[in-house]
This record gives sequence, C-alpha cells and structure tokens, in this order.
Amino acid sequence: MKPAQEVDCCGGSCAASGEGPRPELLQRALVLEYLTIGWNVVEGIVAITAALGAGSVALLGFGIDSFVECSSALVMTWRLRSEVQHRSTDVVLDAIEHRARRLIALSLFALAMYVIWDAGHTLWKQERPEFSLVGCVVLSISIGAMRWLARAKRAVARSLKSEAMEADAFQTTACWWLSLAALAGIGLNGAFGWWWADPLAAIVIAGLVVREGRQTWQGKACC
Repeated sequence: MKPAQEVDCCGGSCAASGEGPRPELLQRALVLEYLTIGWNVVEGIVAITAALGAGSVALLGFGIDSFVECSSALVMTWRLRSEVQHRSTDVVLDAIEHRARRLIALSLFALAMYVIWDAGHTLWKQERPEFSLVGCVVLSISIGAMRWLARAKRAVARSLKSEAMEADAFQTTACWWLSLAALAGIGLNGAFGWWWADPLAAIVIAGLVVREGRQTWQGKACC
C-alpha cells in the first residue's frame, strides 16, 4: 500500500491524500461536467430560440449564459481528464489546477460583464419582453437541474480539495440565480408589467459573481 500524501489546498496543491476513492471521485466529477455541458447546450438553444420569438432580452442573456457555463465545464473536463490520464505528480497537478482556476475565474468575469451590460441596456431602452411559456418551462427545469448540479459539484470539490471544481460549482450556482432572476422577471413583467425587475436582480447577481471571480483568481475559493 502506498503511503498517504500530505496536501495543502490553500497553498495551491489540491490533490487528495493517498489514492483511496480519488479515481472514483474524478469519474463522478467528469460525469457531472458532461451532464452540465449536455444540459446547457440544450438549455441555451431552447432559451435563445424562445427569446428571439418573444423579444426577451433577459431570456436571451440567460441563453447566452448557458454557453458561458459550458465553457467552465469544458475547462473542468480538461483539468479532470488531465489528472485521470497522466496520473501526474503533485507539482504537475498544482500547475493544472492553477491554470484551470484562472480560466474559470476569467469566465466568471466574462459572465458578470455580459450580465451588467445586458441589464444596463435593458434599463436604458426600457425593453418589455412578451410572455414566453417555453421560456418559463426551460427556466423552471433549469432551476432544479442547476441546484442539483451545484450541490453535487460542491460535494465532489470538497472531497477532491479542488479550488477549480469549487469555482465551477459556484458558476453553476450563479446560473441557478440567473434562472430565478429571469423567471421572476418574466413572471413579474407578465403579471404586473414590472419590466425593470429582471435587470435589477441581474445587476445584484453580477456583483456577487465578480466577487467570487476575484476570490477564485486569488486562490481563495475553498479556503
């Protein structure tokens, strides 16, 4: 039996001690990332199509966000497969983890900038989207799917002691928040004509995403 290896996630190394269940955890993490990619591709296509039909800027932003989420999942897939295939040393894994964490942080910043721009444009133009039943359905499903994925990713991230996986879990949580905001915005606009509810909620969410992106960039995601 190989001896357990000491590890310090906050210092950069995020490899779990010893081999133990780590191969199984890596496979579980990969499955979660594959599910994230598959769902977000379908979700993004449906949301964008519904947004163009209803003229909904909020729903269009949500659809584009789905593909930003895909980029984060693709980064994590690369990071996880690198460890699975190479069985690298701690030094190599640290380098991979660092690069993956920085890339995910950049995707968080990109998401926040787009949300702020989209929300500001909606407020400036005072655009009022039509009610979209298809949009409400896909958003409702997304709320449940993203919540489950975020919790599952966070649990695996803690077991793997991976800052990059923790950051990816937060981005999935951000997608869940955006689902809630978009659904609330469409619902309030349809029921009461409160067209400004969605962009205001999106701006608040973008601020939280920027904060998490900064912490992820600095390596504080799981400390």
